[in-house]
This record gives sequence, structure tokens and C-alpha cells, in this order.
Amino acid sequence: METAKIDPNICYLKEEYIKDILNKIQDKKTADQENGNEPPSKKFKKDKKKGQNKQRPVFREAFDDKLCRALVNGEEGKCNREVCKFLHDIKAYLEKKPKDLGEKCPIYSTKGFCPYGISCRFGSEHVTDDFKNMNIDKKQDEEDRSMSYDVQISLRKKTYDFSKADKIIQETEVLKEKMKNVGLCGDDENVVIRPSEKKKVDFRDKLVLSPLTTVGNLPFRRICKEYGADITIGEMACSQPLVIGSNSEWALTKRHSSEDVFGVQIEGNNVKMVTYATQLLTDLTDVDFVDLNIGCPIDLIFKHGGGSALLRRQNVLQSIVLSCSNLLGEKPFTVKTRTGISPNNLVAKELLPKLEKWGASAVTLHGRTKEQRYSRLADWNYINEAASGVENIPIIGNGDIFSFQDYQRIKENYKNVSSVMIGRGALIKPWIFKEIKEQNPSFGISSQERLEMIRKYVNYGLCHWGSDTRGVETTRRFLLEWLSFLYRYVPVEIVLYPPQKINQRPQTDFYLGRDDLETLMRSDNSKDWIKISEMFLGPVPEGFVFVPKHKANSY
Repeated sequence: METAKIDPNICYLKEEYIKDILNKIQDKKTADQENGNEPPSKKFKKDKKKGQNKQRPVFREAFDDKLCRALVNGEEGKCNREVCKFLHDIKAYLEKKPKDLGEKCPIYSTKGFCPYGISCRFGSEHVTDDFKNMNIDKKQDEEDRSMSYDVQISLRKKTYDFSKADKIIQETEVLKEKMKNVGLCGDDENVVIRPSEKKKVDFRDKLVLSPLTTVGNLPFRRICKEYGADITIGEMACSQPLVIGSNSEWALTKRHSSEDVFGVQIEGNNVKMVTYATQLLTDLTDVDFVDLNIGCPIDLIFKHGGGSALLRRQNVLQSIVLSCSNLLGEKPFTVKTRTGISPNNLVAKELLPKLEKWGASAVTLHGRTKEQRYSRLADWNYINEAASGVENIPIIGNGDIFSFQDYQRIKENYKNVSSVMIGRGALIKPWIFKEIKEQNPSFGISSQERLEMIRKYVNYGLCHWGSDTRGVETTRRFLLEWLSFLYRYVPVEIVLYPPQKINQRPQTDFYLGRDDLETLMRSDNSKDWIKISEMFLGPVPEGFVFVPKHKANSY
């Protein structure tokens, strides 16, 4: 008897969850054939979606619907601006303000004071009948606020003292000339700090959460820490906006107190800007290490010479690594890279020993090229081979880890890899860290547990982005971005041949969950993601439309 061929790209499901659906699909195909109609699969070819939805709509609150920040504590007449475009009539504002979303304010409950006062969408807990904002004994702020207003002004006026970075950059150019002649083994120990002399952040045998643009925000990292991530890294921050004091970029450097080992990832296309950004991080933040991204495949960054473009600008890369490594002193400077720019020109094997000599304390190698992005499986054989050429620093492997079995296979077969970094696998199922640590290949969580996880994320988001209308809608947007990944999880109890691989998709566009909530959570329709957000954040604004940032997640 001939055995049916198994497609490695399909996640096969147990019959009881798809039987009726597959029967309906087959009945439709049979009817089409009998009526002489071509099946839709032959008539239409589905285009593979790549890149970003750059024109997606973003919610913006009208100025005349917002209360002036000077009045949020219920004290009229506090605004001293000559021209202010926000509302100054508290009663008129309250008439327009949408009703509260709940009785418990996550910020007030955590800190004893909510800075959003009357504008808070949970204000009934801390706003009195005469519109005063209550303030009890403040609890410790759990987020690092990093940069003061005075520092921001000095950055924008270009008066910040970067003499330390300038001196390091000058010394680097002298050092590079010495290295051309004698290598890095000279006797002048003041020239460079070797990796072995740096303060140790133990990168070996760790589960590292990848720096994930847009979705790897602070609330998401808190969720991953609760599930057992050892090391977290902030979303990639661009050096130039950091140096000019951009609020949105500096927000990416904030850490939560639960992140016991935390690094900030930066990118840039020249030694001066990256070294300046590194000095600012050492001066203004409490980070355990700084990571340089030389693997980013985004075209905008690549065309400006940053990200993976530095793989072919190794003279500039050398200056950056030498300068930043020396500037950080005892703190580690790490690098995240890809195997190369194109599959025909893999450079990581030759580059990793250079990065070690230049002063990198650890290197993360993603097993794909810039051109491949995420369209091929990660090449762990090449990761292991490249890691074999490095003697004294840990190499962290990255790519396609989606289960304990994946992790176990890597640890057993690729001995040169010190640790693993998990990215998309954590977005789709953040509990992967717990699954690996408990060595439980059957680990999964129920739909109710997943809902509770989402509830936590929402509360963390409101604390991070704010509990006023703007903060609520910002939290909703980032929640929806996460849900555009989270729906891809197929419960292990439903999978016919577990574990599900990260590149596998269910064998049918629709299948039943073990309960109605699980069926809702597996929907790839953004309208269903909005329904989930409304459970915690109330109805969406009129005319609201959500389009995921990544086209591959679009419905």
C-alpha cells in the first residue's frame, strides 16, 4: 500500500479538528469539476507577500479632543503657554471623553500615582468627584527613564560633550595602523581592552530574546522574561536619532527592572555616529552591554551603508568595533550579523575571527543572508562551521528555533555554538523559553492562559505607553502587531506530527480549536484580532483600520 507523501511545509492536523472542513472543501472541488469550473487554486496564483506595508493607516487623536497636559490633575489655569492648541475646559473635555475602560488603573496600582490624571481611561480609581488626581505614597518606578530634558536640549543644540568618544576614535586610527603591522598581540595594553579583560556577562548556555523591530517592545520583553528568557535586547535603535535626542528612538533603550541582563542594539553607517551613540548609552542608561547590528536586511538602512551593508565595508566596521569596544571599557560590546549579503558570497566564517580580534565580546550569527531575509531555513551547519574559527568568545546561533526539539537538536549537533537566540519563535509562542527549560516537548498553554497572557501585555503596555486615549490606542496597535504573529501557533494537542516547524502552515486555512476562544485566536483575519483587543481596550475608534506592518502577516 502506497504511503501518502508528507509535505514538510505543511503542519498536519488531527482529523477531528478538520474533518468537516476538509469534506466541504472536497465537495466544493467536486462540484466545480462537475460544472466544468476550474478550481480556484489553478485559476489564481497567490503572490508571496514580502516587505512592509508602508502606507498603513495610523490612528491620530484630534488636538481639540485632547486635554492640555497642565490640567490633567484637575487644576484649571495652570497652562503658561502663549499658544496652546489643546483643550483648557475640563468640563467640556469630560463631556467628549470616552467612558472609562475599567475600574483599576494599571499605573496607579503599580506606582501610586497616575500622571495622566483626568485623561486616564481608568481614572475612576484615582480621580475625585471634584476632578482632583489622587496621589498616595509612590512606589518605585520600574522603568529606566534614561534621559533628562536638559540632556535632550544639549543634544539638539549640539553642545553635548563627546570629547571622550572623539579621543577614542583618534586612538582607533592609530591602533588600526599598528594592527596592520603587528596584529593585536603587541605589548601596549592601554591600546585595546581584550575580550578576556572585560566585565563578564555570561553569554554561554543562555536563551537570548532577539531584538525584534516593532514587536520586541518593553511589554513584550516582560512577558518573555516571565516565561524564562535569560537575556533580553531592546529593539534596534538608529545611532543618528539617538545622537540628536529623538524621543521615539530613546524610548527603545528603556529597560524594565525584571530584565536582569539587558542590552541595547544600535546600528549606524559611520564610526563617529555609532561611537557617539555608544558614549550616550554608557553616560545615560543602565545597560549591561551594547550590541551592533550588521545583519539588518532593511533596504533603507542597507542603501545608507548601515546594517548588513557593513559586511562589505569592513574597514569602517573595524573602526566601529575597535572604538566602541574601547569606549565601553568593562562593559561588553557585541555584534549581531548574518552569514553574508548573498548566498553566493558567505563571509561570516572569515569575519567572526576578525570581530574577536577587534574586541567584540560575543557574536550572534543568524543563519541566513541579507537577500534571503526569512525565505529559507537557517543554515546551522554554516553557523557551527563559522563558530569553529573563534577561540575565546561565545557564538550565539539564531534561526528557526520553535520547540524544545529544535533546541535539543542544535545543542547535540552543533557543539561550537555557545547559546541560542530566539526571535519569531518567541513572537508566535513566548512560552518557548519555559518549554525549553522544562525540557518538555509537549508543553502548551490553554486558550484561557493565552488570554491571560494578552491581558498582562495590555496592562504592561498601558504602564509603558500611557493610560490616556493615545496610550490606549498605541497599546492596541502594538498588541495587534503581536497578534499578527501569535495566531500562527497551532496547539501541540492538535498537531498530527508534532512539533510544528516555524516554516509550516496548517493544511487548511480554517480549523477548529478545542474551544471557541482557541478557534478565535487562530484566525488570520485582522477583524478577529481587533475583537480580541476590544476585550481589554474597548471599542476601536470610528473608522479604525488595522494593517500589519509585515506584509506576510496581512489578511
